[in-house]
Amino acid sequence: MDLGLSGKSVIVTGGGSNIGRAVVLGFAREGADITIGELDAGQGEAVAQEARRLGAAGAQAVATDVTDMAQVQRLVDAALQRCGKVDVLVNCVGWDQLMFFTQTTPDFWEKIVRINYFSVLNCTRAVLEPMIKAGSGAIVSLSSDASRQGEPREAVYGGIKAGINAFMKTIARENGRYGIRCNVVCPGVTIPETDGEVSQHSMWARKGAMFTDEQLEKVAKALPLRRIGRPNDVANAVLFLASDAASYVTGQVLSVSGGYSMVG
Repeated sequence: MDLGLSGKSVIVTGGGSNIGRAVVLGFAREGADITIGELDAGQGEAVAQEARRLGAAGAQAVATDVTDMAQVQRLVDAALQRCGKVDVLVNCVGWDQLMFFTQTTPDFWEKIVRINYFSVLNCTRAVLEPMIKAGSGAIVSLSSDASRQGEPREAVYGGIKAGINAFMKTIARENGRYGIRCNVVCPGVTIPETDGEVSQHSMWARKGAMFTDEQLEKVAKALPLRRIGRPNDVANAVLFLASDAASYVTGQVLSVSGGYSMVG
């Protein structure tokens, strides 16, 4: 199936690591022109080079701290300068550290909020004006199944991700009249294929920091599909929601978690 993504101007934040990287490379295979927003400039450029090798119409990496609106605007301006438009935004940036709520501090809450929520607010706000002007666009934000289930040791993270779900539904309602679709993908546990697929800033950068091998094995056994998610599993859903194949889909929250969450 032709997804209609060839030549589309796509911004992917967090495009240097794990799910974001897989999303970039998925769009590359479809012939999109991709602007990668990545805190780790070297990792972002490495993924851009791989995207060009896979057939992207073009790929550039822009060093971006998505919690800083000025840097986000610079990212969007780079895409506009290159392509004259922004057809798709994928909000992939995310970060967490597993702790019970009683172990967390206000400083931790602020970091979680800024990385996971302010990033989505900043990037969405920055692309809406050019999308409204063009009369079309697609925004896909990465949330988490922790937003739907209530997950121990992810109280703040899960709460913020639930906020993203509600925020994107509201943006979908406000901007559907302009031909802009907004959807959410909720991954479950999704781990990189190799250590080289993550940046130094990734929560997966240090082996065992999130889950031990034994814990991952237990998670897999508890899932209906009996395996841990991989980045391409999530990227496939993102590409669908960004594509012409989902032209009548907006305001939806889709779990891609091996059956961990079954909502509906």
